[in-house]
Amino acid sequence: MPCFGYPKKMIVVKNSGLFKKETKKRGTSVKDIRDNLEKYLKENSEEIKQNIVLIFIEESVEKLNITKRIEELGGTITEFELQKPVALEKRLIAICNAYKVNAEAGAIKFLIETSGTSMQELINEIRKLIEHAGENGTITKKDVEDLAIKSLDSNIFDLTDNLGKKNIQKSLEILEELIYQKEPIQKILVTLYNHFKKLYIVKLSERYKKDLALAMNLKPNQAFLLNKYKMQAKYFSEQDIRNILDEMINLDTNYKNGLIDINIGVEAILCRYCS
Repeated sequence: MPCFGYPKKMIVVKNSGLFKKETKKRGTSVKDIRDNLEKYLKENSEEIKQNIVLIFIEESVEKLNITKRIEELGGTITEFELQKPVALEKRLIAICNAYKVNAEAGAIKFLIETSGTSMQELINEIRKLIEHAGENGTITKKDVEDLAIKSLDSNIFDLTDNLGKKNIQKSLEILEELIYQKEPIQKILVTLYNHFKKLYIVKLSERYKKDLALAMNLKPNQAFLLNKYKMQAKYFSEQDIRNILDEMINLDTNYKNGLIDINIGVEAILCRYCS
């Protein structure tokens, strides 16, 4: 199709998987698709250069013939790394300074730990806090605690923390609040399972003296969570965590087979641990 009214036509392809060595994607040979794309690029290189802006957005890229072909045609491969908490903190402080608002020591770091590392979410939250503090005002940790929206992961941390302290009432309150905020219970179960899996990895890494950061495969901007996971894992024995993981797997199976209500099942797992 021609690019009516514009000098070039832009085509954006997201998460195609064509730049990884996997051989299957939904029953189709990725290699065949990749070979056809490489052939298309080779045979239509001049037309592409003149009339098309072709953009591939991938989570990961491996060095393959197709990547070499793109570079030969004048294309570029650019990696956009996630910003680490230190860089995020600097950007948020710069935004505060632009509005002549101060931040209490540790408040911005606490905001990142509370609301996650998504820059868009953090900008939304910092604007709200700036509005609350006002010009020449100061953002405090209490402001963050009272006003900032917690990420799902942050809520799961709090829920698990209270579970480890045998405070079942608070754990259930956090669970109810997540459901009230319209978080799907299936997503809560999966996030809770993944959280306990990380705690289990902490236990195994300590037992076998393995590098924890490598074992947990955290993203670069999540390295600050290592100590939080290590501290939380102390509340649970290795067998406790294994039992909770098994119960969550059984709940998922029974829920999908219509044998149990998933809300009741999650609450039962939490109550069983605290009983």
